[in-house]
Amino acid sequence: MLRTVVCRAGSGLLKHSWQTVPASWGSRAQQRWASSLPMNTVVLFVPQQEAWVVERMGRFHRILEPGLNFLIPILDRVKYVQSLKEIVIDVPEQSAVSLDNVTLQIDGVLYLRILDPFKASYGVENPEYAVTQLAQTTMRSELGKLTLDKVFRERESLNSNIVHSINQASDEWGIRCLRYEIKDIHVPPRVKESMQMQVEAERKKRATVLESEGTREAAINVAEGRKQAQILASEGEKAEQINRAAGEANAVLAKAEAKAKAIRLLSEALTRLNGNAAASLTVAEQYVSAFSNLAKESNTILLSSNTGDISSMVTQAMAIYGSLSKTQSTADSATPETKELTLEGNTVSETGYK
Repeated sequence: MLRTVVCRAGSGLLKHSWQTVPASWGSRAQQRWASSLPMNTVVLFVPQQEAWVVERMGRFHRILEPGLNFLIPILDRVKYVQSLKEIVIDVPEQSAVSLDNVTLQIDGVLYLRILDPFKASYGVENPEYAVTQLAQTTMRSELGKLTLDKVFRERESLNSNIVHSINQASDEWGIRCLRYEIKDIHVPPRVKESMQMQVEAERKKRATVLESEGTREAAINVAEGRKQAQILASEGEKAEQINRAAGEANAVLAKAEAKAKAIRLLSEALTRLNGNAAASLTVAEQYVSAFSNLAKESNTILLSSNTGDISSMVTQAMAIYGSLSKTQSTADSATPETKELTLEGNTVSETGYK
Protein backbone atom coordinates (compact mmCIF):
# COMPACT_ATOMS: atom_id res chain seq x y z
CA MET A 1 0.00 0.00 0.00
CA LEU A 2 2.86 2.31 -0.61
CA ARG A 3 2.90 5.17 -3.07
CA THR A 4 6.12 5.79 -4.92
CA VAL A 5 7.40 9.16 -5.83
CA VAL A 6 9.21 8.42 -9.07
CA CYS A 7 8.21 6.12 -11.92
CA ARG A 8 11.23 5.26 -14.06
CA ALA A 9 9.27 4.35 -17.12
CA GLY A 10 7.26 7.53 -16.98
CA SER A 11 10.31 9.64 -16.34
CA GLY A 12 12.06 8.14 -19.32
CA LEU A 13 9.11 8.98 -21.57
CA LEU A 14 8.94 12.51 -20.25
CA LYS A 15 12.65 12.99 -20.83
CA HIS A 16 12.25 11.94 -24.42
CA SER A 17 9.17 14.08 -24.98
CA TRP A 18 10.72 17.32 -23.62
CA GLN A 19 13.64 17.45 -26.02
CA THR A 20 11.84 19.95 -28.27
CA VAL A 21 10.99 22.52 -25.59
CA PRO A 22 13.27 25.01 -23.81
CA ALA A 23 15.43 23.71 -20.97
CA SER A 24 13.72 25.90 -18.35
CA TRP A 25 10.27 24.72 -19.36
CA GLY A 26 11.42 21.09 -19.55
CA SER A 27 12.99 21.09 -16.11
CA ARG A 28 9.92 22.58 -14.42
CA ALA A 29 7.44 20.33 -16.21
CA GLN A 30 9.56 17.20 -15.74
CA GLN A 31 9.84 17.85 -12.04
CA ARG A 32 6.09 18.39 -11.68
CA TRP A 33 5.08 15.42 -13.79
CA ALA A 34 7.70 13.03 -12.40
CA SER A 35 6.79 13.83 -8.80
CA SER A 36 3.10 13.24 -9.58
CA LEU A 37 3.25 9.83 -11.28
CA PRO A 38 2.35 7.14 -8.72
CA MET A 39 3.28 3.48 -8.95
CA ASN A 40 0.63 0.81 -9.41
CA THR A 41 0.11 -0.75 -6.00
CA VAL A 42 -3.29 -2.37 -6.76
CA VAL A 43 -5.08 -0.01 -4.37
CA LEU A 44 -4.71 3.71 -5.13
CA PHE A 45 -6.21 6.80 -3.50
CA VAL A 46 -6.75 9.67 -5.94
CA PRO A 47 -6.75 13.17 -4.31
CA GLN A 48 -9.53 15.66 -4.90
CA GLN A 49 -9.19 17.93 -7.97
CA GLU A 50 -6.83 15.52 -9.72
CA ALA A 51 -7.37 13.19 -12.67
CA TRP A 52 -5.15 10.12 -13.14
CA VAL A 53 -4.95 8.78 -16.70
CA VAL A 54 -4.45 4.98 -16.71
CA GLU A 55 -3.09 2.98 -19.65
CA ARG A 56 -3.53 -0.78 -19.98
CA MET A 57 -0.82 -2.46 -21.99
CA GLY A 58 0.18 0.88 -23.52
CA ARG A 59 -3.32 2.00 -24.54
CA PHE A 60 -5.68 4.42 -22.81
CA HIS A 61 -7.89 2.53 -20.38
CA ARG A 62 -9.72 4.97 -18.09
CA ILE A 63 -9.45 8.05 -15.87
CA LEU A 64 -9.49 7.45 -12.15
CA GLU A 65 -11.95 9.48 -10.11
CA PRO A 66 -11.03 11.00 -6.72
CA GLY A 67 -11.15 8.44 -3.94
CA LEU A 68 -10.51 4.68 -3.79
CA ASN A 69 -9.52 2.91 -7.03
CA PHE A 70 -8.20 -0.56 -7.93
CA LEU A 71 -5.72 -1.40 -10.70
CA ILE A 72 -4.32 -4.67 -12.08
CA PRO A 73 -0.61 -4.92 -11.44
CA ILE A 74 1.79 -5.01 -14.42
CA LEU A 75 -1.09 -4.45 -16.95
CA ASP A 76 -2.31 -1.07 -15.68
CA ARG A 77 -0.07 1.95 -15.26
CA VAL A 78 -0.76 5.59 -14.31
CA LYS A 79 0.54 7.48 -17.32
CA TYR A 80 -0.52 11.10 -16.65
CA VAL A 81 -1.65 13.06 -13.60
CA GLN A 82 -3.64 16.19 -14.48
CA SER A 83 -4.53 18.88 -11.94
CA LEU A 84 -8.06 20.22 -12.33
CA LYS A 85 -7.31 23.36 -10.31
CA GLU A 86 -6.89 26.79 -11.88
CA ILE A 87 -3.31 27.15 -13.10
CA VAL A 88 -1.45 30.47 -13.15
CA ILE A 89 1.26 30.87 -15.78
CA ASP A 90 3.62 33.82 -15.99
CA VAL A 91 4.00 34.84 -19.63
CA PRO A 92 7.58 36.04 -20.29
CA GLU A 93 8.27 39.56 -21.56
CA GLN A 94 8.29 39.88 -25.33
CA SER A 95 8.54 42.52 -28.05
CA ALA A 96 5.53 43.67 -30.06
CA VAL A 97 5.02 46.40 -32.66
CA SER A 98 1.89 48.55 -32.52
CA LEU A 99 -0.06 49.88 -35.47
CA ASP A 100 1.87 53.18 -35.42
CA ASN A 101 5.25 51.30 -35.50
CA VAL A 102 6.15 51.67 -31.83
CA THR A 103 8.09 48.76 -30.31
CA LEU A 104 6.71 47.68 -26.94
CA GLN A 105 8.00 45.31 -24.31
CA ILE A 106 5.00 43.58 -22.73
CA ASP A 107 4.38 40.68 -20.38
CA GLY A 108 1.34 39.15 -18.75
CA VAL A 109 -0.26 36.50 -16.56
CA LEU A 110 -2.36 33.64 -17.92
CA TYR A 111 -5.07 31.81 -15.94
CA LEU A 112 -6.29 28.47 -17.33
CA ARG A 113 -7.94 25.23 -16.25
CA ILE A 114 -7.95 21.67 -17.65
CA LEU A 115 -11.49 20.61 -18.54
CA ASP A 116 -10.78 17.35 -20.36
CA PRO A 117 -7.87 15.30 -18.95
CA PHE A 118 -7.89 12.93 -21.95
CA LYS A 119 -7.38 15.75 -24.51
CA ALA A 120 -4.86 17.47 -22.26
CA SER A 121 -2.85 14.21 -22.07
CA TYR A 122 -3.03 13.03 -25.68
CA GLY A 123 -3.96 16.17 -27.62
CA VAL A 124 -0.78 18.15 -27.05
CA GLU A 125 2.70 17.23 -25.82
CA ASN A 126 3.00 20.05 -23.27
CA PRO A 127 -0.25 21.88 -22.55
CA GLU A 128 1.25 24.72 -20.51
CA TYR A 129 4.01 25.46 -22.98
CA ALA A 130 1.59 25.32 -25.91
CA VAL A 131 -0.86 27.71 -24.29
CA THR A 132 1.93 30.11 -23.31
CA GLN A 133 3.29 30.23 -26.86
CA LEU A 134 -0.22 30.73 -28.19
CA ALA A 135 -0.76 33.59 -25.73
CA GLN A 136 2.44 35.31 -26.85
CA THR A 137 1.67 35.06 -30.57
CA THR A 138 -1.93 36.17 -30.04
CA MET A 139 -0.77 39.13 -27.97
CA ARG A 140 1.61 40.26 -30.70
CA SER A 141 -1.15 39.92 -33.27
CA GLU A 142 -3.65 41.94 -31.22
CA LEU A 143 -1.14 44.68 -30.43
CA GLY A 144 -0.42 45.09 -34.14
CA LYS A 145 -4.06 46.13 -34.64
CA LEU A 146 -3.95 49.01 -32.14
CA THR A 147 -2.08 52.28 -31.91
CA LEU A 148 -0.02 53.15 -28.84
CA ASP A 149 -2.71 55.38 -27.32
CA LYS A 150 -5.39 52.72 -27.74
CA VAL A 151 -3.17 50.07 -26.15
CA PHE A 152 -3.31 51.99 -22.86
CA ARG A 153 -6.98 52.97 -23.17
CA GLU A 154 -8.34 49.61 -24.36
CA ARG A 155 -6.37 47.34 -22.08
CA GLU A 156 -9.43 45.41 -20.96
CA SER A 157 -10.63 44.91 -24.52
CA LEU A 158 -7.16 43.68 -25.48
CA ASN A 159 -7.22 41.11 -22.67
CA SER A 160 -10.64 39.78 -23.70
CA ASN A 161 -9.57 39.45 -27.34
CA ILE A 162 -6.50 37.44 -26.34
CA VAL A 163 -8.62 35.10 -24.17
CA HIS A 164 -11.08 34.58 -27.01
CA SER A 165 -8.31 33.74 -29.49
CA ILE A 166 -6.64 31.30 -27.08
CA ASN A 167 -9.90 29.48 -26.36
CA GLN A 168 -10.57 28.97 -30.05
CA ALA A 169 -7.27 27.08 -30.45
CA SER A 170 -7.16 25.32 -27.06
CA ASP A 171 -10.53 23.56 -27.35
CA GLU A 172 -8.77 20.59 -28.98
CA TRP A 173 -6.40 20.39 -26.03
CA GLY A 174 -9.10 20.22 -23.37
CA ILE A 175 -7.91 23.48 -21.82
CA ARG A 176 -10.00 26.57 -21.04
CA CYS A 177 -8.37 29.98 -20.71
CA LEU A 178 -10.18 31.91 -18.00
CA ARG A 179 -8.36 35.26 -17.90
CA TYR A 180 -5.37 37.04 -19.35
CA GLU A 181 -3.95 40.11 -17.65
CA ILE A 182 -1.23 42.40 -18.98
CA LYS A 183 1.21 43.23 -16.19
CA ASP A 184 3.64 45.79 -17.58
CA ILE A 185 4.00 47.70 -20.84
CA HIS A 186 7.42 49.25 -21.46
CA VAL A 187 7.88 51.84 -24.20
CA PRO A 188 11.17 53.24 -25.62
CA PRO A 189 12.67 56.19 -23.71
CA ARG A 190 12.12 58.69 -26.54
CA VAL A 191 8.51 57.67 -26.93
CA LYS A 192 8.07 57.97 -23.19
CA GLU A 193 9.49 61.51 -23.26
CA SER A 194 7.16 62.50 -26.10
CA MET A 195 4.22 61.04 -24.20
CA GLN A 196 5.20 63.05 -21.13
CA MET A 197 5.39 66.22 -23.22
CA GLN A 198 1.99 65.44 -24.69
CA VAL A 199 0.55 65.00 -21.21
CA GLU A 200 2.03 68.31 -20.06
CA ALA A 201 0.68 70.10 -23.15
CA GLU A 202 -2.77 68.63 -22.55
CA ARG A 203 -2.73 69.78 -18.94
CA LYS A 204 -1.63 73.28 -19.94
CA LYS A 205 -4.43 73.34 -22.50
CA ARG A 206 -6.97 72.35 -19.88
CA ALA A 207 -5.62 74.97 -17.48
CA THR A 208 -5.86 77.68 -20.15
CA VAL A 209 -9.39 76.66 -21.08
CA LEU A 210 -10.48 76.63 -17.45
CA GLU A 211 -8.91 80.04 -16.83
CA SER A 212 -10.64 81.54 -19.89
CA GLU A 213 -13.95 80.06 -18.80
CA GLY A 214 -13.47 81.54 -15.35
CA THR A 215 -12.71 84.98 -16.81
CA ARG A 216 -15.79 84.77 -19.02
CA GLU A 217 -18.01 83.77 -16.12
CA ALA A 218 -16.60 86.62 -14.02
CA ALA A 219 -17.29 89.17 -16.78
CA ILE A 220 -20.82 87.85 -17.21
CA ASN A 221 -21.45 88.08 -13.48
CA VAL A 222 -20.14 91.66 -13.34
CA ALA A 223 -22.32 92.70 -16.30
CA GLU A 224 -25.36 91.04 -14.76
CA GLY A 225 -24.67 92.85 -11.47
CA ARG A 226 -24.41 96.22 -13.20
CA LYS A 227 -27.59 95.57 -15.12
CA GLN A 228 -29.50 94.66 -11.98
CA ALA A 229 -28.08 97.71 -10.18
CA GLN A 230 -29.21 100.05 -12.98
CA ILE A 231 -32.66 98.47 -13.05
CA LEU A 232 -33.03 98.82 -9.30
CA ALA A 233 -31.75 102.42 -9.40
CA SER A 234 -34.22 103.37 -12.15
CA GLU A 235 -37.06 101.72 -10.27
CA GLY A 236 -36.06 103.56 -7.11
CA GLU A 237 -35.90 106.90 -8.98
CA LYS A 238 -39.28 106.21 -10.55
CA ALA A 239 -40.83 105.44 -7.18
CA GLU A 240 -39.23 108.58 -5.72
CA GLN A 241 -40.65 110.79 -8.50
CA ILE A 242 -44.07 109.22 -8.09
CA ASN A 243 -43.98 109.82 -4.34
CA ARG A 244 -42.74 113.40 -4.81
CA ALA A 245 -45.48 114.13 -7.36
CA ALA A 246 -48.10 112.63 -5.09
CA GLY A 247 -46.77 114.69 -2.18
CA GLU A 248 -46.82 117.92 -4.21
CA ALA A 249 -50.33 117.19 -5.40
CA ASN A 250 -51.48 116.53 -1.85
CA ALA A 251 -49.75 119.74 -0.72
CA VAL A 252 -51.49 121.79 -3.44
CA LEU A 253 -54.84 120.29 -2.50
CA ALA A 254 -54.18 120.95 1.19
CA LYS A 255 -53.19 124.58 0.50
CA ALA A 256 -56.25 125.12 -1.70
CA GLU A 257 -58.55 123.63 0.94
CA ALA A 258 -56.89 125.71 3.67
CA LYS A 259 -57.22 128.88 1.62
CA ALA A 260 -60.84 128.19 0.79
CA LYS A 261 -61.56 127.56 4.45
CA ALA A 262 -59.77 130.78 5.44
CA ILE A 263 -61.78 132.80 2.92
CA ARG A 264 -64.97 131.13 4.14
CA LEU A 265 -64.15 132.00 7.75
CA LEU A 266 -63.21 135.57 6.78
CA SER A 267 -66.44 136.11 4.92
CA GLU A 268 -68.38 134.74 7.89
CA ALA A 269 -66.52 137.08 10.24
CA LEU A 270 -67.32 140.12 8.05
CA THR A 271 -71.01 139.42 8.24
CA ARG A 272 -71.00 139.52 12.01
CA LEU A 273 -71.36 142.60 14.24
CA ASN A 274 -68.46 145.12 13.96
CA GLY A 275 -66.86 142.92 11.34
CA ASN A 276 -66.23 145.86 9.02
CA ALA A 277 -64.48 147.83 11.76
CA ALA A 278 -62.20 144.91 12.54
CA ALA A 279 -61.41 144.43 8.86
CA SER A 280 -60.65 148.15 8.51
CA LEU A 281 -58.24 147.98 11.44
CA THR A 282 -56.46 144.93 9.97
CA VAL A 283 -56.14 146.52 6.53
CA ALA A 284 -54.84 149.76 8.03
CA GLU A 285 -52.19 147.86 9.98
CA GLN A 286 -51.09 145.93 6.88
CA TYR A 287 -51.00 149.14 4.85
CA VAL A 288 -48.81 150.89 7.37
CA SER A 289 -46.48 147.87 7.60
CA ALA A 290 -46.20 147.56 3.83
CA PHE A 291 -45.65 151.29 3.41
CA SER A 292 -42.84 151.22 5.95
CA ASN A 293 -41.04 148.46 4.00
CA LEU A 294 -41.05 150.32 0.71
CA ALA A 295 -37.70 150.82 -0.97
CA LYS A 296 -35.93 148.28 1.28
CA GLU A 297 -35.74 145.43 -1.28
CA SER A 298 -36.10 147.21 -4.66
CA ASN A 299 -35.31 150.54 -6.24
CA THR A 300 -38.60 150.74 -8.14
CA ILE A 301 -41.51 152.10 -6.08
CA LEU A 302 -45.14 152.56 -7.17
CA LEU A 303 -47.00 154.98 -4.95
CA SER A 304 -50.59 156.00 -4.89
CA SER A 305 -51.58 159.55 -5.89
CA ASN A 306 -52.65 160.14 -2.32
CA THR A 307 -50.29 158.23 -0.13
CA GLY A 308 -51.05 160.23 2.97
CA ASP A 309 -54.75 159.61 2.98
CA ILE A 310 -54.95 156.39 4.94
CA SER A 311 -58.65 156.64 5.48
CA SER A 312 -59.36 156.58 1.75
CA MET A 313 -57.15 153.52 1.36
CA VAL A 314 -58.96 151.78 4.17
CA THR A 315 -62.29 152.74 2.63
CA GLN A 316 -61.27 151.21 -0.69
CA ALA A 317 -60.06 148.01 1.04
CA MET A 318 -63.32 147.77 2.94
CA ALA A 319 -65.15 148.10 -0.33
CA ILE A 320 -63.17 145.10 -1.59
CA TYR A 321 -64.02 143.06 1.51
CA GLY A 322 -67.61 144.11 1.15
CA SER A 323 -67.72 142.66 -2.34
CA LEU A 324 -66.20 139.44 -0.96
CA SER A 325 -68.92 139.15 1.69
CA LYS A 326 -71.57 139.25 -1.02
CA THR A 327 -70.13 136.10 -2.63
CA GLN A 328 -70.10 134.02 0.59
CA SER A 329 -72.84 131.67 -0.62
CA THR A 330 -70.73 130.44 -3.57
CA ALA A 331 -67.31 130.22 -1.84
CA ASP A 332 -67.28 126.42 -1.38
CA SER A 333 -67.56 125.60 -5.12
CA ALA A 334 -65.66 128.60 -6.31
CA THR A 335 -62.87 128.58 -8.88
CA PRO A 336 -59.89 130.94 -8.79
CA GLU A 337 -60.52 134.30 -10.45
CA THR A 338 -58.37 137.35 -10.73
CA LYS A 339 -60.00 140.73 -10.21
CA GLU A 340 -58.40 144.06 -11.00
CA LEU A 341 -59.25 146.88 -8.67
CA THR A 342 -58.25 150.50 -9.21
CA LEU A 343 -57.15 152.32 -6.16
CA GLU A 344 -56.88 156.00 -7.12
CA GLY A 345 -55.05 155.45 -10.36
CA ASN A 346 -53.12 152.22 -9.37
CA THR A 347 -54.08 148.68 -10.46
CA VAL A 348 -54.35 146.04 -7.70
CA SER A 349 -54.82 142.30 -8.56
CA GLU A 350 -56.86 140.21 -6.19
CA THR A 351 -57.41 136.47 -6.42
CA GLY A 352 -60.80 135.34 -5.29
CA TYR A 353 -63.43 132.66 -5.95
CA LYS A 354 -66.72 132.92 -7.77
